[in-house]
Amino acid sequence: MIKLHQLFPRLAAGAFILSSGLDKRSVDDEHAAALHSQAAAAYPFLADWEPAKFVRTLSNTEIALGVALIVPFIPTVLVSLALGAFSGGLVGLYVKTPGATRDGSVRPSPQGIGLAKDTWLVGIAAGLFVDSVSRGKL
Repeated sequence: MIKLHQLFPRLAAGAFILSSGLDKRSVDDEHAAALHSQAAAAYPFLADWEPAKFVRTLSNTEIALGVALIVPFIPTVLVSLALGAFSGGLVGLYVKTPGATRDGSVRPSPQGIGLAKDTWLVGIAAGLFVDSVSRGKL
């Protein structure tokens, strides 16, 4: 069962990710192409995907993860692993995007602030996972 102190980070992250996924359901072709281009620049294996399919898949993934975080009957250890994988991909996007970091540093440039903010999701995932493991929930 979810512990009360786990509920708040799960709700915060889940609501944010769910909202992002719902917003992506209605992006136009230009926005889909921009999102796809940015992702493919960081992760070249995505280059072969059609932009609309990529955004649809990303949207569905965000919706599923957001709901999983919000509903309390899904074990925290499972959602922490899913959130860790998802947020790790976002941080990878931040680190690999040219101009997102200051030269020779991982500190964000003014243009990279929007991507760097996703690091808080890694912290939530790690905290939830460590809390679950320390309670013997594996």
